[in-house]
Amino acid sequence: MTALLTTAGPATAPARRRGGFLRAVLRSRKALIGLAIFGVFTVLAAVPELFTPVTEPNKLAFPPALPPSGEHPLGTTSLGQDIWAQLVYGTRQSLVIALVAGFFATVLSVLVGVSAAYLGGLADDVFSMVINIFLIIPTFPLIIILATYAGKGTSTVVLVVLVVTGWSYGANQMRAQALSLRNRDFLESARVRGERRSYIIVAEMLPTMTSLIVANFLGAALYSVLTAAGLQFLGLGDPNAISWGTMLYWSQNQQALQSGMPLWSIAPGLCVALLGISFALLNYAFDELGNPALRPVRRRRRATA
Repeated sequence: MTALLTTAGPATAPARRRGGFLRAVLRSRKALIGLAIFGVFTVLAAVPELFTPVTEPNKLAFPPALPPSGEHPLGTTSLGQDIWAQLVYGTRQSLVIALVAGFFATVLSVLVGVSAAYLGGLADDVFSMVINIFLIIPTFPLIIILATYAGKGTSTVVLVVLVVTGWSYGANQMRAQALSLRNRDFLESARVRGERRSYIIVAEMLPTMTSLIVANFLGAALYSVLTAAGLQFLGLGDPNAISWGTMLYWSQNQQALQSGMPLWSIAPGLCVALLGISFALLNYAFDELGNPALRPVRRRRRATA
């Protein structure tokens, strides 16, 4: 009976924590709004053909500068392209860039930050110096230089530039959190058992930093959305690609606002803002859920109200 209790206890505790975390996410208004916006863009990116009959958004197939109508909900560009079709099909590349760049920037942040804190000594000094160098370098000029001289015109270059310039802030956070955990009892017991460093970091330390890692990923994705759109708007991406940033680039080149085609500029700019808002809301929500000091304060406020 004692053995049964000891084996059942650890198995049920994580399930309760997972269930409680999921309930907390569903009760968070910020998380729900962020998930709803992100879900809409995910559907648009996955099946754009369901939302527009136009299959070649860049094709010059319509009369130029048409106003919004039933056939063209946002009108057409000065080149004869359907703006709504470009907006729908541009969702995929914008979303993929945000998620892929955010993922790899987060992986790099975790590797450098956690390794520096756990290893300590010379390794910590070297990694900290590298992190600080990237933190103090002016980011946007560096982005422009890298995108220009690395060979502009490809999504791969944009992704590499976003990862290289977007990992240092998260690595600094990871290092600070890992330093606070390095001498905890559960890590000391793992060392006493003779576990490998890689096992201690992956199986013992990282699970306690899950909320911070998720929040870091969302912050990196937000940074990637805005920066990628800025790069493409400046012409440092592929001008022939279908994305919100290239729509802004061509609308600015063709003077859409001055030529009576404001939706050509407003629609992609609004989508960039909404996708950024969804990542920001999810980031704030996970930050609140991961910080144990925030939820009790909110409960006290509700109780006294």
